[in-house]
Amino acid sequence: MPTLRIDQREISVPQGTKVIEAAEKLGIMIPRFCYHPALGSLGACRMCAVKFMEGPVKGVEMSCMVEAADGMVVSTTDPEAMEFRRYVIEWLMLNHPHDCPICDAGGQCLLQDETVSGGHGLRRYQGLKRTFEDQYLGEFVQHEMNRCIHCWRCRRFYQEFAGYFDYGAMQIGNRMYFGRFAPGPLESPFAGNIIDLCPTGVLTDKPSRYKGRRWDLQRGPSLCLHCSLGCNLVGSARYREMIRVEARFHGAVNGYFICDRGRYGFAYANHPDRPRQARVGEEAAPLDQALKTAAQRLGQIRERYGPGAVAAWGSTRSSLETLGMLQWLCQDQGWRGPQFFPQASLARRVKAAVARLDTGMAVSLRDLENADFIVVAGADPVQEAPMLALALRQAARRGATVAVIDPRPVFLPLEYEHLPVSPGDIDLCLNLLSQAARSEEAATGKLEPDAARFYGLLTSTNLEDPLLQERLLALGRKLQDCLRPVIVCNTDMVRETTPARAADQARLLQADKGQAGLFYLLPGPNAYGAALLAGREEVDLLAAMEQGGVKALVVVENDPLGSCPDQERLLRALDNLELLVGLDYLPSATAARSQIFLPTTTVFEKEFSHFINQEGRLQQAVPLHQGGTPIIQVGQGSHPPRTFLDAIPGGEPRPGAGILADLAAALSGEPAPPTAGDLWDYLSGEHEGFSQLASLTASALGEGVHLLPAEAQEPAWSPEPGEKPPEPPAGQLELLLVDQTFGTEELGSYAAPLQKVEEEPHLLLHTDLAADLGLAPGEQVALLLPGGEVTVRLQTAQNMAPGVAIMPRHRRLHWQKTGDGPVWLPPENIKKLSEPL
Repeated sequence: MPTLRIDQREISVPQGTKVIEAAEKLGIMIPRFCYHPALGSLGACRMCAVKFMEGPVKGVEMSCMVEAADGMVVSTTDPEAMEFRRYVIEWLMLNHPHDCPICDAGGQCLLQDETVSGGHGLRRYQGLKRTFEDQYLGEFVQHEMNRCIHCWRCRRFYQEFAGYFDYGAMQIGNRMYFGRFAPGPLESPFAGNIIDLCPTGVLTDKPSRYKGRRWDLQRGPSLCLHCSLGCNLVGSARYREMIRVEARFHGAVNGYFICDRGRYGFAYANHPDRPRQARVGEEAAPLDQALKTAAQRLGQIRERYGPGAVAAWGSTRSSLETLGMLQWLCQDQGWRGPQFFPQASLARRVKAAVARLDTGMAVSLRDLENADFIVVAGADPVQEAPMLALALRQAARRGATVAVIDPRPVFLPLEYEHLPVSPGDIDLCLNLLSQAARSEEAATGKLEPDAARFYGLLTSTNLEDPLLQERLLALGRKLQDCLRPVIVCNTDMVRETTPARAADQARLLQADKGQAGLFYLLPGPNAYGAALLAGREEVDLLAAMEQGGVKALVVVENDPLGSCPDQERLLRALDNLELLVGLDYLPSATAARSQIFLPTTTVFEKEFSHFINQEGRLQQAVPLHQGGTPIIQVGQGSHPPRTFLDAIPGGEPRPGAGILADLAAALSGEPAPPTAGDLWDYLSGEHEGFSQLASLTASALGEGVHLLPAEAQEPAWSPEPGEKPPEPPAGQLELLLVDQTFGTEELGSYAAPLQKVEEEPHLLLHTDLAADLGLAPGEQVALLLPGGEVTVRLQTAQNMAPGVAIMPRHRRLHWQKTGDGPVWLPPENIKKLSEPL
């Protein structure tokens, strides 16, 4: 490790560390514009000049371009270096419009800081300023090119780091222009990060434009709830309104960046129709009165039918506090449940996945970036968890091989191998790939002909394609040579056997190579915690309601009417209830149908909350404000009413855990666990996965704590050896319900900025199949499902699995007619509409 002195202070740093990084470790912030820790060094802005007094380098040099070396003596305050930086600032300010008072970056602008610190205050150049025309870059990013200082951060992130090429640098020298070849929305789902990276006001946040300066905002650390990855955020609120969300650095999870779904999906918290008032029947009521009424009616049903006549339905988007309190309430009162997942098959897949993770197998997003061979099984990262795609991009840039086994026409911003096979063949592909990597046969170009005996027969003829087998062999040879393989496995859309198969193959690779990783995608920000609480018992509330065994249902921060694939059956079951109690912060269909409704707070309001991401990492979200209706809504866009109140307008909602605790106290007459510590003590005894909770404090959480066992446990459900997935009836298509980047995720579907960019829902068929059916892309088709007809536009693709039809769970599509379980469609159930919609 080289040792050097910077401003009379000595430090030893790892080999390869740049001088600018070494200075940061000492707390010395050398001025910079182009340098960024995630992007590395460029030397374009010339702002990080320092004086090298002694050592292998002498004179004024750029600190971002020079590696630390033994014997170096560096001065950041030498007059020659400071004079150099002062001139650089003056050059950069030659063409700047000096519009700080109306710039959204004012007060958080690196150019402002460096101009002041560099000593530049008087403009000497009297010539005309260079000017540009601004571009329309979509709904998220506002473009003001005249403020640009040509630092190259935006282009380097957009093209090199994220892998998209519709935005970049054009022209040369003083006329350098950063934008698109033609105006239009940015294609990357990570485009919002160029706002955070821009050191001036060229690229600013369009949805929050003119809503407040940095010093006006209530800011604090929070978490993204739009998938299971648990990315870290900085949230900003003003006047009881969430204004903006930015990426918060986390070395193991999201690094410096977040996706646009996480950045702009927060607007559900400000939804104008968000329910903020408790309700009994059709009448608004104080929350305490509604709680009392709910307790009375639930108690009456319990006395009449027994405690099992009351059931609870929870959610994977609820905090650990809310999940734990709901579990405690069900046990205390003898209720059924809670159920956390819309389908029993999904619950089994998630529980099997969580049970297979341990400290030696689970990997983070940052670990994934260092893998040299990654298999993605049954996942479309850009559509389902965009930050996973960004991590795969970084692994590929470092030389990793990425193989995607998925029936969809997957797009990734990197070079990768795509094996488009049906869900029923994913298990077999994993097995064949692992076999090829561990056998001599891979070198000869042959695989064991009856390898399928391990995991059942082929469910399609797709793997009989010699070209596909050849690609599997080639991947197997690469897998033989790798040192750090990782298997990424989805728990949605895949067969119930797949999560266990992925774990089996990861363990075989670990035994063979000494290390291997396992990375699951789960259906929600707290699906890991829900799976631990769900236990081994299967809860089928829908069947119990249909049979009359459940007379009252308490739904907590969930919308079964929006997530259940058999909506007609669910509606009939709800009609059998005598009481439906809903708790939520979304204006959902289930909330509207509830006979008693109790409003809850979001992750941004009132109390600390905790979530466990897909790798088993417990993380904390801090409340940013105390809730209430945004002032702009209270005043209907004008000045709010000039009246004085003793309460915050719309401030009645409480955290879900608090409402459940109050409900428990009203039901039993005894207080529920009053503090997080008491609740965590309860959870630590409820499942060994929570055993660390009892000893944790908020200050000990830091970047999160892994709640993983040292060794994986037996899964709560596992297929019998040799059990094979369901096979499609001859000549029929399997309908796959999938997610999209925008338009399918529950919270984001209530966010107005995301609604503007979501793709139109469509049915996706293989190009050859569509031609056989006489259908063309862009046509409206009628899809006859078990629950009725759905009308949707058709799209086709060549690089997808034959024998499947793909449809998103889009908010504008009545997809909840598919029924539970795999859906097989005769091709004649897809018909062209005679008239366009």
